[in-house]
Amino acid sequence: MEKALLVGVNLNNGEDYKLSLEELDSLAKACDMEVVAVVEQNLPEIHKAFYIGTGKVDEVKEEAEYQGADVVIFDNSLSPMQLRNLQDRIGIPVMDRSTLILDIFAKRARSGEAKLQVEVARLQYMLPRLVGLHAALSRQGGASGSMSNRGAGETKLELDRRVLEHRLAECRRELKEVSARRQVQRKQRASSGIPRVALVGYTNAGKSTLLNAMLELYGVDEIDVEEKKVMEKDMLFATLDTTVRKIAPENHHAFLLSDTVGFIHKLPHHLVDAFRSTLEEAKEADILLQVIDYSDEHYKEQIAVTERTLKELGAEGIPMIYVYNKADKVTSDELPASPDIDDRTRRNKLPIVISDSIYLSAREKIGMEELICLIEEKLSGGYKECSMLIPYTDGRAVSYLNENAVVYDTQYKEDGVLIRVNCKVEDYQYYSKYLV
Repeated sequence: MEKALLVGVNLNNGEDYKLSLEELDSLAKACDMEVVAVVEQNLPEIHKAFYIGTGKVDEVKEEAEYQGADVVIFDNSLSPMQLRNLQDRIGIPVMDRSTLILDIFAKRARSGEAKLQVEVARLQYMLPRLVGLHAALSRQGGASGSMSNRGAGETKLELDRRVLEHRLAECRRELKEVSARRQVQRKQRASSGIPRVALVGYTNAGKSTLLNAMLELYGVDEIDVEEKKVMEKDMLFATLDTTVRKIAPENHHAFLLSDTVGFIHKLPHHLVDAFRSTLEEAKEADILLQVIDYSDEHYKEQIAVTERTLKELGAEGIPMIYVYNKADKVTSDELPASPDIDDRTRRNKLPIVISDSIYLSAREKIGMEELICLIEEKLSGGYKECSMLIPYTDGRAVSYLNENAVVYDTQYKEDGVLIRVNCKVEDYQYYSKYLV
């Protein structure tokens, strides 16, 4: 296991700085590293050449040697010049927060699309930093002229840059094809008329756990439910691949539930851009379920990060339900008072539903039915309850409504099938000739 020394710089950000440094520790552990020490510095502004002060660079070098660190990780993005200067001065590999997140993504990616997205982001980030990455190479030789006049390091950089640019172009072309296929799939799902609900939120808030709980309780095919589950683990970015599953609760409308990649403080912009086609599942959803780790003391900051990222994606106007997960891990005094419960001694009874918010436990499957009702309530604007008498000659209409509406009652009369349903407004209008 690699030993990592962390470096944090407080640029008068207060709590954001502490939160960011704590996350860096978790990110290093998620990348199978052992954090041996943390070096911090308060600065009014960053040092252009080294990011931190020159005296602090020497301190970092001494601490790394003392701790036997294999790598130094900075809690911010470093410029190519800063990366090169730090590696020259410290003498061991230097990484920044973005590189660490990219490494985690590379390890977690499973599908072909996720692997392509990660590779595009890595190549975009590496290209301007080739000099820093090859700091140990020789750079002797002529100052101008053809490549043959340059030193071995210079030639190596030029060749590497060409290889990376060629591979980046290939990946973008492949990703464009995959994105086109994903768009076709989205259109097919949209044409089915089934509402789309997307899970969004901070990484490790419990999105995958919630999806699995929904599958287990309301999955369409009970036989294959275990195969359809996604990996859930108490770590940052446990899952990267977007998953879409059909949820069909009894006496409620079925919907498609998608799980998207989690957000994090200082998520690199090039990573958001690379995963844009995947994250558009959220942008095109009818409802967003923002899953929040209510047991985390920084949950309010995490909500702000999620909503800021959604705004960048153009998904800020979509109706949202706030799902305060892991509410079973907090004390009763930390839970809000339910408007339905006056007795303070019953305040810790979960779930608690207040307007567009619900406090529950996905792992314990507490509050799932109440969440389904909240989703139904959000979707109700596009549905209408009615009774229809459908002649036996139009069996296709009966079959369609059984599959795409909530059927409360079915009676077989002499002149047709009398059904009471809750259906989409479009279907209500289309079959209006059968209304009774």
